[in-house]
Amino acid sequence: MSPKQLTGKKAKRLTIYIGESDRWRGKALHAALLETLRTQGMAGATVTRGLAGFGAHSVIRTASILTLSVDLPLVIQVIDAEEKIKAALKVIAPMVAEGLITLDDVEVVKYTHRYLNPLPADKRVSDVMTRKVVTLKDTMPIAEAWEIMLKHLLKALPVLNKNGEVVGILTDEDLLERAGLEQHLSIAERLDEQTLQSELKGLRASPLKVADVMTSPAITVRGDEPLSLAAARMAEHGIKRLPVLDEQGKLIGVLSRVDVLKQVVSEEAKKRAAKAPRGAARTVGDIMIREIPTIEEDAPLADVVARFLEAGTRRLIVVNEAGQPLGLISDADAVTRVQPSSQRGVLLALRGKRAVPAEKITAAQLMSPEVLSAPPDTSLTEAAHLMLSKKRKWMVVVGADGKAIGLVDRQALLKAVMHQA
Repeated sequence: MSPKQLTGKKAKRLTIYIGESDRWRGKALHAALLETLRTQGMAGATVTRGLAGFGAHSVIRTASILTLSVDLPLVIQVIDAEEKIKAALKVIAPMVAEGLITLDDVEVVKYTHRYLNPLPADKRVSDVMTRKVVTLKDTMPIAEAWEIMLKHLLKALPVLNKNGEVVGILTDEDLLERAGLEQHLSIAERLDEQTLQSELKGLRASPLKVADVMTSPAITVRGDEPLSLAAARMAEHGIKRLPVLDEQGKLIGVLSRVDVLKQVVSEEAKKRAAKAPRGAARTVGDIMIREIPTIEEDAPLADVVARFLEAGTRRLIVVNEAGQPLGLISDADAVTRVQPSSQRGVLLALRGKRAVPAEKITAAQLMSPEVLSAPPDTSLTEAAHLMLSKKRKWMVVVGADGKAIGLVDRQALLKAVMHQA
């Protein structure tokens, strides 16, 4: 069974107690059992040789210097899914003429292979983090914080208190949910100056400070911690950035999801992937999201907005009648590619606050026509390379007929390479 299928799952541990001198068809029994277990497709098996012991005959066997050729006890252990263990038992039980076989429940905390880990074991967070960090003060007015986010086009910034300690993270989502902001940064950066100033005017009238709306406490990582630990933390919590602290708890950098994925496509990672055992390599078909948020190319604006709200997503795949992807529509596309007089109405409609403006425009006219796509057998390393080189957050998985069958985003990719998906 693969690491993906076994990690974090309930499993069975098969333990076989035999003697060193036991034979099966002229061959050492432990060697015959190992070969049989391997042909049965077990995840792995281990043989342990005991120093001393006694069995059914109550004869003590020992590995003392004076008796080097004794029949020492051997223990063979196998851990795998219950159905595979039970199938293997039917084959190996008749081979154990004298001995003991036990079966018990276990939980697999981690199962991996040295060549399946795409991140170098010796890399620390400080080796790959971004050192130049834009920060906010916890006492800063929210309007000032939003202006800084707009200026640097950053959706999440660490928040420091008067002592320079990281006390939280401010995201555009925080401002949307708790401060009355009307659009994400990806939309705001494409709006005209007059609309932006109108938004800022409303924020300036608010008495709220950054500390009132930020996400706190912040999930952080230390610069001297392994990169793999930080990546696992990001995958577990579904976050894109981690503030990096030194030994005194002071901010020294930020680790982004892109920083991590760049290591996945490094030459060193590709060499490790090439040494992976047969059948161990994972593909986008293994991890793709099968519930695809699609919209037909001739769908009107009202249907596009309704599909955004129904799917709870910020991107839709535009498909033709055959289900083949033609392009992508982001929520920013839906707002900024309509007439200026309709933009605010679409913005509010996307938040469920008003009806969609009567604008004659279709999904095909709103979409960006280029779609990053790949077949399901594309390796995770190649997928990461394509998404980073093309600066795309989504990859559409297409079947042999060109029809969209799934999606892969950066979060799914990160979870997969950290064996959490």
